[in-house]
Parts: sequence; C-alpha cells; structure tokens
Amino acid sequence: TLVSEPYIVTRGFVYVKEAEALMDSAQRVVEEALNDCERKQITDWNILKNIIKDVLKNHMWEKTKRRPMILPIIMEV
Repeated sequence: TLVSEPYIVTRGFVYVKEAEALMDSAQRVVEEALNDCERKQITDWNILKNIIKDVLKNHMWEKTKRRPMILPIIMEV
C-alpha cells in the first residue's frame, strides 16, 4: 500500500521548474502503476521496481524522446 505519493528526483535530465507538468504526469503514471500492482497483489520488490522502470521509461520517451537512467527506490515503513 502506498503511504505517500511517489517522489521523483532528476539530475541533468530536465530542469524541474520548467518541466513541472512533466514531473507531475510522471508521478501520476508511477502512482497508477503501483495501484494496479496492488490490485493484482504484486508484492515482490524486484517486480515492482521493474514495472516502475518500464512505465516511467515509456512515459519519458513519449514526452521527451529521451531515455534517462531510472533508479526506483522502495522504502518500507
């Protein structure tokens, strides 16, 4: 279960203040993917990380035609 919204950090990919809409849409895409995993009862962290990387990679390619390095970090509470 998500305790808080996904937090996305960028370094050298886009200037966040100019790409706020892009970061908001990326956050929504990740949140939707995680909610879908919760509905499907996917709890394996490696699978979750791969799903996050895949959906975010596709989203960023569609919006920017760039392929940033994506490093999902999942924190357990």
